[in-house]
Amino acid sequence: MDSGPSKGWVVWLTGMPSSGKSTLAERIQRRLTALGRASCVLDGDAVRGAFVPPPDYSPSGRDAFYATLARLAALLASQGLVVLVPATAYRRAHRAEARSLAPRFAEVFVAVDAEECARRDAKGLYAATREGRAQGLPGADLAYEAPEAPEITAQGGHDEEATQAVVDLVTGSG
Repeated sequence: MDSGPSKGWVVWLTGMPSSGKSTLAERIQRRLTALGRASCVLDGDAVRGAFVPPPDYSPSGRDAFYATLARLAALLASQGLVVLVPATAYRRAHRAEARSLAPRFAEVFVAVDAEECARRDAKGLYAATREGRAQGLPGADLAYEAPEAPEITAQGGHDEEATQAVVDLVTGSG
């Protein structure tokens, strides 16, 4: 298994909530594991839930959360892991900071429109926002800044071509 420090990557999967970021990250990780490539997934929701105290959703709280997530991802990548980060990071500045910290970085845009995200929303976040029970949802009542030049664009979480493109990129097979 070749996972030395020079081989570490941060692959940030961005897109609106319910676009398929986590699904795509899991598919990529399964493929990397089958190839013997060391990787981990830092799912934004799971990491947020692990922090004590949990970060809030205020603008400054989100900025701090994404800065910490970017630093954690870079730390793990510096140890040779492929770090898959399915996290909205709704501002381009969040992802630019992550890029600046990582030994190698790729941005994957999971391009699904807001209507489709709302349709597949298992957590009910879009409905809660629409009904006024919640606020600050990227792609609903908070602007989501799509990447201007992502390394890879995926059409949802089951995009086989995007899955293989990420694997090829981080393993040097492409």
